[in-house]
Amino acid sequence: MEKVIYALWRAPDTAPERLTCDLLEKTGPEMARIGGVHSVRINLTDSDVDSAAGLKRCTTQPPIDAVVQVWLDVSHGEFRASVDALIQSAAARAAAWLVTESEVIPNRLHPPRRGARTPGWSQVCFLQKPERLSYEEWLAAWQGLHTRVAIDTQANFEYVQNVVVRQVLGTPLPFCAIVEECFPQAAMTDPQVFFDASGDPEKFRRNTEAMMASCARFIDFERIDVLPTSQYVLDGST
Repeated sequence: MEKVIYALWRAPDTAPERLTCDLLEKTGPEMARIGGVHSVRINLTDSDVDSAAGLKRCTTQPPIDAVVQVWLDVSHGEFRASVDALIQSAAARAAAWLVTESEVIPNRLHPPRRGARTPGWSQVCFLQKPERLSYEEWLAAWQGLHTRVAIDTQANFEYVQNVVVRQVLGTPLPFCAIVEECFPQAAMTDPQVFFDASGDPEKFRRNTEAMMASCARFIDFERIDVLPTSQYVLDGST
């Protein structure tokens, strides 16, 4: 099984609610029924995450409006064509990447229910490799050093690392990884909740400093996209 992640952009004259409705009610279910598709995850920058607007960072312009993650038997163009066509019919612009997935923290606290919004919210980050690092140095700093820090200093109840293998659709973009982390609803507005230190200022300071120092090893903060999203999951053959 392989995994492909799509980024979607709506047309400027298309209301955000229209793209949301299309993906949840039409495109997503149709995609899940395609032979060879095992699961579809839809991440929406919708009104349910408006409170997290201060956490959003947009290097890519125009900003990405939605993310669709698809697990399928074969990612080759011929076998992916039906999925691509549905994505392109829903969005004014789309790009896609074949990735390798590491499920660092499986979501056992709030397991998704088919077609329903997953409790809390999902942060999707598109990473670029800093020019100061070789690919091997970047990967070692991220997966070898940072992973444990991210587990220990945040209230994330799901943590998935996706390393980009290659871009398979759209105008080339320089992303080398895509990360998804799910957090409690309160973490949208309360940094102490986000950093797993509710009511503990000293722990909050330690966790924040450790996380920021670790991120600085492998992230160029001027070249990162951070999207607060609502997460929806559809099983294949629905």
